[in-house]
Amino acid sequence: MENIIIATAQFENASGDKQANLDTIHALSARAASQSAQVIAFHECAITGYTFARHLSKAQMLDLAEFIPEGPSIQRLTAIAQQHNITILAGLFEKDADDKLYKAYVCVDKNGLVAQYRKLHPFINPHLTPGDQYVVFDLLGWKCGILICYDNNVIENVRATAMLGADIIFMPHVTMCTPSPRPGAGFVDPVLWHNRHADPATLRQEFDSLKGRAWLMKWLPARAYDNGIYAVFSNPIGMDHDQLKNGCSMILDPFGDIIAECRSLENEIVLATITADKLEKAGGYRYRKARRPELYKDIIGQDNVPEQKVAWL
Repeated sequence: MENIIIATAQFENASGDKQANLDTIHALSARAASQSAQVIAFHECAITGYTFARHLSKAQMLDLAEFIPEGPSIQRLTAIAQQHNITILAGLFEKDADDKLYKAYVCVDKNGLVAQYRKLHPFINPHLTPGDQYVVFDLLGWKCGILICYDNNVIENVRATAMLGADIIFMPHVTMCTPSPRPGAGFVDPVLWHNRHADPATLRQEFDSLKGRAWLMKWLPARAYDNGIYAVFSNPIGMDHDQLKNGCSMILDPFGDIIAECRSLENEIVLATITADKLEKAGGYRYRKARRPELYKDIIGQDNVPEQKVAWL
């Protein structure tokens, strides 16, 4: 496999304003392409906005959602990809012919839709239908997968996607800076965001605390390390409706090391070169080869009634 250059982005999305968000996606995609990126990944629901959807009725959700691939946002992404010769991954709400609603994430290149994924564990709106399959697809000679936000917290999903052949897993999120039973969690005061130019230090301290990045570092590197995969994490920065998000979009290699990370308090992209040599050198590759599934296949595969409780909701 040849090396590829991937960008991950953070930006402040506008709730329900797909045109504005696509304009920002266009600007950041152009910036990434000018720096030789071949792929750019954006966050969960980057096209539509996210947190505001918890208040929407089914009729409002259907109005916001789009058909894939014929919807206007996919057509716009394709035009951006064509103009800048870059592959784009971004999220939005999807609807089907039966008026079912999904949390979707798409990969689009200059020829149109490459891959489509539906979140397995959606929760932001009660009218969303969970996805029911993993997605692994070819991208520039690499096998890639997608898992959206909460999907990555259920560790079996990451292992399953890796076992299906994914060497790169795109992990779009809208996360951190929300209440939780875990110590140190909580919202970050929006006043700090509006005062970020005068007092960036206080905001950065909050963003990097257990409310944000310090919590992320408890588990995200482990997903890459244990499975021997590249993890492309994307997350918004700034106000997402009434909640402040801390960005820190990053790319991790199969050793679990951060090889690129957004650290500004603005819309930003960072790029990383993805190389095949790390895949077999990483511990996760050896650990997967050493598995003894006869010991635990019936344990891991036992019946379970899914229960998903999100504290801040």
